Amino acid sequence: INLHFTGDLHALTSAHNLISTMLDNHIKQGNERDIAVNWVEWPRAIDMNDRVLRETVIGLGGDVTGVPREDGFILTAASELMAVLCLADDLEDLKERVARIVVAYDEDGDPVTADDIEATGAVTILLKDALKPNIVQTIEGTPAFVHGGPFANIAHGTNSLIADDVARKLSDYLITEAGFGSDLGAEKFMNVVCRFGEMEPAAVTLVASIRALKYHGKDMWPADLDELEATDVEAVRGGFENLDTHIENLRKFGIPVVVALNRFPGDADEEVQAVLDHCRDDLGIEAAESTVFGEGGEGGADLARKLITEIEEDDEEFEYLYDVDDSIEAKIETIATEIYGAESVTFQSGAQDD
Repeated sequence: INLHFTGDLHALTSAHNLISTMLDNHIKQGNERDIAVNWVEWPRAIDMNDRVLRETVIGLGGDVTGVPREDGFILTAASELMAVLCLADDLEDLKERVARIVVAYDEDGDPVTADDIEATGAVTILLKDALKPNIVQTIEGTPAFVHGGPFANIAHGTNSLIADDVARKLSDYLITEAGFGSDLGAEKFMNVVCRFGEMEPAAVTLVASIRALKYHGKDMWPADLDELEATDVEAVRGGFENLDTHIENLRKFGIPVVVALNRFPGDADEEVQAVLDHCRDDLGIEAAESTVFGEGGEGGADLARKLITEIEEDDEEFEYLYDVDDSIEAKIETIATEIYGAESVTFQSGAQDD
C-alpha cells in the first residue's frame, strides 16, 4: 500500500531534500550564518534502502558546484520531518515544528535552524497535503487510517496524531499501533504520544508469537529458522521470561494488558496452549489466539471480545511513568530502570554537557 499511495513519502522526501539544498546553497552563497561545514546535522533522504549512499562526499567538481563536505542519505521515514508531521495537530503547528528543526551548528557551536535558512514556509507548503490523514478500505470493507510512520528507535514510532484524533471521533474504539517492542514503542506512545495527543489508552494488546518465544527460550543467535520450526514446548516456556517482562512493564501504566498470540500454520497446539495457560494461570491476564492475517476479522473476534471485556471491567487509571517537568536525567533514569532493567544510570561529562 505504501508504493506511491497518496504521495506522502514523495512529499516528505522533497521537503527534506529542500532543506538540504537550501542549507548547502546558504553555505555556497556567502554563509551568512557562519555554518560550520563539518557540523551539518541534516543529511539527505531517499525512500530506498541504498546502502552505498549512506556515506557520501558532495560538492566535488570545483567552485561552481558548492563546498565539498561529507554527507549521506537516510531513509525518508527516518527524517525528522516524518516525526514532526506525525506530532503536528494542524498546519500552523507543523510550521512551528519545522521552524525549530536544528539543521547545523555555526562556528561558535550555536544551533542553526530551518527557519534560520528561510526554509520553513516552503517546506510547510510541500507538506500541506501530506498532513491530511489517508483513509483506506480493508478487504472486508472496514475503514482504516494509514498515515505516517516514524521509526521508534529514533523517533516515537506511531502514526499521525491527526489520524488518531479523527478515528477517535468516528468510532467507538480506536486501535493504534506502537512500533517495535513494547519496551520501545509502547513506552514512547504512553509517555510522549499520549501527552501530545491528550489521550489516555483504555487497554493495551501485547503481540507475541510462538517462534519469537522459542527464539528467546533457546537464547539463539543467529536465529536458526529451521530449528525454530520444530515443535518444542520447553523452548516456548523458556521464552516466558521475556514475555513476562514486557507484561510487567506495561502494567506499570495502570491499564489492562491482553496478549494476542499471532498463530501461524506451523504452530503446534501444545505450544499455543502452553502460552494461553501461562497467561491465565501464572499471570492472571487474558490471552487469545489471533489468526487475523489468514481469516480476517473473524480471526480476531475472540481477542476483540476479551479486550472489550477488560476495558469495561477495568477500574484503574492510566498513569505516566514520569512527570513531564522531571529533568532529562531523571526521565532517562526512570526509563532505564523501570523499562530496561538497569540498576542505575551514569552520565559521562560529554552527555551532561549536551
